[in-house]
Amino acid sequence: MQLSSKKYILVINGKPEGPFTAEQLKGFAVKPGDFVKTPEMADYKEAHEIEELRELFHFQKRITAPQYFAGLDQRLLASALDWFFISGFYLILAFTATLFIDDSATRLSIFLSLPAFILVTNFIYHIVMECSDTQATYGKQLLKIKVSDMEGKRIGAGRAFGRNFCKLFCVLSLFIGYLIIFFNRKAQGMHDMMAGTLVIKDRLF
Repeated sequence: MQLSSKKYILVINGKPEGPFTAEQLKGFAVKPGDFVKTPEMADYKEAHEIEELRELFHFQKRITAPQYFAGLDQRLLASALDWFFISGFYLILAFTATLFIDDSATRLSIFLSLPAFILVTNFIYHIVMECSDTQATYGKQLLKIKVSDMEGKRIGAGRAFGRNFCKLFCVLSLFIGYLIIFFNRKAQGMHDMMAGTLVIKDRLF
């Protein structure tokens, strides 16, 4: 196997050491659960999560259950950002349209229809973004949190639809469905429990 010129920082006895090339790492007794990162990576990963190191040390990629979950405060801020982005887009679009429309009744109907357009767009936007490669809306991406299944994997469009549809039950429960995030170990809301999803955050080393 031809090794890349990529360099890795390896955590040894709790301290970051390196950087080392993959060739140099062969001199260490690297284990699947050892933490490594490249200068380009935002955070550490376990060695078995990196394809080159799996091939180098003949590791099997292990399924690691998520351990770090986004709290209600992070979710609310991400949601507020998403609503701001979508609402801002439609408000600018509506304002621009009214500059070319003289009829006051038409102008009024445009602004009265905005809530429906914003609501539908927000629903579709969450489904599309949560089942994408990023697993997150732009608001969630800014806060470095994402939606996953119970094993931390990307969810499909069907589950993303179900998760966002189930938010209706959180609202009908007078938002108790969201408040239960405080009271369970995996910080799941009612809609997460119904859809079998988690909102996870990056490992903090």
